[in-house]
Amino acid sequence: MKTYENTGNKDTRSGFGAGLTELGQTNENVVALCADLIGSLKMDDFKANHPERFFQAGIAEANMIGMAAGLTIGGKIPFTGTFANFSTGRVYDQIRQSVAYSGKNVKICASHAGLTLGEDGATHQILEDIGLMKMLPGMTVINTCDYNQTKAATIAIADYNGPVYLRFGRPKVANFTPENQKFEIGKAVNLTEGTDVTIVATGHLVWEALEAAKTLNDKGITAEVINIHTIKPLDAKTILDSVAKTKCIVTAEEHNHLGGLGESVARVLAQHNPTPQEFVATNDTFGESGTPAQLMEKYGLNANAIVIAAEKVVKRK
Repeated sequence: MKTYENTGNKDTRSGFGAGLTELGQTNENVVALCADLIGSLKMDDFKANHPERFFQAGIAEANMIGMAAGLTIGGKIPFTGTFANFSTGRVYDQIRQSVAYSGKNVKICASHAGLTLGEDGATHQILEDIGLMKMLPGMTVINTCDYNQTKAATIAIADYNGPVYLRFGRPKVANFTPENQKFEIGKAVNLTEGTDVTIVATGHLVWEALEAAKTLNDKGITAEVINIHTIKPLDAKTILDSVAKTKCIVTAEEHNHLGGLGESVARVLAQHNPTPQEFVATNDTFGESGTPAQLMEKYGLNANAIVIAAEKVVKRK
């Protein structure tokens, strides 16, 4: 089976920072807004190099979204930056009314998503943001897997006309996708080929899915691993083509099983090809304080959990 090399653990939020820095140099219409978390969002370089295109909103996330919506009217491409919890739950009304309903070209960039925010605990760990954002008409939802892909996605969404929710994380994780990749919104990436089970993963769970595929291969089960970096619009064709071969599927995400990637995939299957499915996701719960590794283990969001789910779903065929 095809294997991938981890070129060194890097945080996906730094991929966002690198992409924003490059956009600052290549696209004069890109502006950035932050809600008092410049260092956490890695927006330092953009601010230093383009102070006239950077706006510090302070701890006033709702105002930040309103400012961003207004800036689009003059042809600017605003990138907002704060934690995922504050990027969605705290400002949902402003996003719905001023961005989504109006179709404004705002890029909502959200760091510290999911359990891997870690020690800050349940109040800051959002596990329902994908569901919130994908339900908004016209909102594109992207959840990247590593540093390189996050950088590429950040650059790509500047050329896309319409509201985007870009989700990434805090911890250093495996960096394994190509350095100079072309990021195509709405197009899934087949990472490995297999005939026994499809594993569809997003975000930090993509690397865990690849690790699970190696374990499964040793057990005589070949897994087709698909990186779903764009949750909306979902690449239904790639998913359906895969399950036509494997006849079963596992979805894996650092998100509540309610409203996330798994439910989007289940809808596609129900409409076109009902298929046994297992979900690797949190089970209608909030998180808690702990290290990212501890939390991913406790809540069953790692390679071992994917292996167990794959073995279970294979038996259901």
